[in-house]
Amino acid sequence: MDRAYAEPLDVPTMAAKAFMSPAHFSREFREAYGETPYAYLMTRRVERAMALLRGGMSVTDACMAVGATSLGSFSSTFTRLVGETPSAYRARPHEAAEAMPACMAKILTRPTRFV
Repeated sequence: MDRAYAEPLDVPTMAAKAFMSPAHFSREFREAYGETPYAYLMTRRVERAMALLRGGMSVTDACMAVGATSLGSFSSTFTRLVGETPSAYRARPHEAAEAMPACMAKILTRPTRFV
């Protein structure tokens, strides 16, 4: 999921690759990662979109680049995770993240789920 975040991923396909039923896979995944497979995937997509938006990419292009199929759903998820809209995030300065090593920027800008 971390590398293939832009591909269309669904629980039945991932469960089959793990030799589990979809329900069992979802339960085990949630126990291991603390969130559902879909929530984890969307968090990774938003995380990558944040980096693309910091680089100046448009919101629509970032949405499509990370594998989201609906701009509205993507924007809602982004806003829920980050606390601001993708447009507002893109518009504000990001000098601090650009000045630090990429590994640190990735850790410090990682979105957190505010359920």
